[in-house]
Amino acid sequence: MTDTALPPCPECSGAYAYEMGTLLVCPECGHEWSLAVGETDGGAPRERVVKDAVGNVLADGDTVTVVKGLKVKGHPTGIKAGTKVRNIRLVDGVDGHDIDCRIEGFGSMQLKSGVVRKG
Repeated sequence: MTDTALPPCPECSGAYAYEMGTLLVCPECGHEWSLAVGETDGGAPRERVVKDAVGNVLADGDTVTVVKGLKVKGHPTGIKAGTKVRNIRLVDGVDGHDIDCRIEGFGSMQLKSGVVRKG
């Protein structure tokens, strides 16, 4: 790393992080992390965390359940609450649509993470 100050710990915001090989370590909470190539202006690594309607962290390949009925343009019935969606993919979508998926009977579409629950 260069002679600039190290970023604070992303877990506890501790200011005493130190380098250990390619990782940064926080002596206060023991959290270890690496600096990503695409750092933010503040120096901390940019990590995108997508959470479902109840606060569980989502990842690519997860199976989720729709928690409320959704209207779909051009389809008379829409997506019913309780519909399982397998193998999701997290994307930077438009208007908060951050899940790319394929729903049987509807095809490929994007959903908002606030209308699904992990599992």
